[in-house]
Amino acid sequence: MMRTDTVRAAAVQIAPDLSGRAGTMERVLNAIAEAAGKGAGFIVFSETFVPYYPYFSFVLPPVQQGAPHLELYEEAVVVPSPETEAVAQAARRFGAVIVLGVNERDHGSLYNTQLIFDATGELVLKRRKITPTYHERMVWGQGDGAGLKVVDTAVGRVGALACWEHYNPLARYALMSQHEEIHAAQFPGSLVGPIFREQIEVTMRHHALEAGCFVVNATGWLSEEQIASIHPDEKLQRGLRDGCMTCIVSPEGRHLAPPLTEGEGMVVADLDMRLITKRKRMMDSVGHYARPELLHLVHDTREASTRHVFGTADEVGPPEGRTMPAELSEKEYGSV
Repeated sequence: MMRTDTVRAAAVQIAPDLSGRAGTMERVLNAIAEAAGKGAGFIVFSETFVPYYPYFSFVLPPVQQGAPHLELYEEAVVVPSPETEAVAQAARRFGAVIVLGVNERDHGSLYNTQLIFDATGELVLKRRKITPTYHERMVWGQGDGAGLKVVDTAVGRVGALACWEHYNPLARYALMSQHEEIHAAQFPGSLVGPIFREQIEVTMRHHALEAGCFVVNATGWLSEEQIASIHPDEKLQRGLRDGCMTCIVSPEGRHLAPPLTEGEGMVVADLDMRLITKRKRMMDSVGHYARPELLHLVHDTREASTRHVFGTADEVGPPEGRTMPAELSEKEYGSV
């Protein structure tokens, strides 16, 4: 049953603290309080906002990325950690669902991770971007199909994707087929140039229309001083401007408030959940408008793992003379 009430959403566009995690976390908590003060029950921040998006990777050649990449390791977020607990406490205090993008450190790897905290403070989803884009492959590892999940929250069924994952139609369809009602989207902002802003708007409005859901999208922002600190070359600095399109879009593909394309601030709008049924009555792409006997998605929801353990002696792989567990396919392990 679709919700029929109204949810107030806020998409936050602010600058990180490029000096590290602590300063950015302070900005996150202040923005949550500000959004909640405006009545928001659903709050979205930009891609890998904590400690900051790795803008350096877009303008530096690989041979020069070592130092900033190592610094990002030191400032990245471990899940769980004091940082995630601080956000959980804010979610509980204000009764808000919060979607936060972080650079997640998992031992020797970094990931582009989206965290969804329910209004109770519970972390209901931790997902990793399935394929880092272009320069990002020098920074982050890959996620898996387990993160392509829609979760029930206080504001409805919420799904999330980061940046160019929205150009993977099957990733979007995986969430659509789980009947997401509110889609949280995150982009870095202050990147590529004006064309990025235009592309984001088209993509967000298209997903809202195709999925029949609300889209709340947050992009980041860099000040001129921050841009200069990332690279001194004025020509390369052009690649660190514009590209901002913080917006909230209805299931009918309409902006519910003027989008924010420059500067810091937040977009706040009320989501009339009845619009979901109004849209899907006409076109439900995973229901009456689908043709599953012709076209359907195969979605592997297992977590990717570099180690599968079974047996009583902590063996890796099937022990001699024993068969492999049924759920582990021959494709993974070969014939035994």
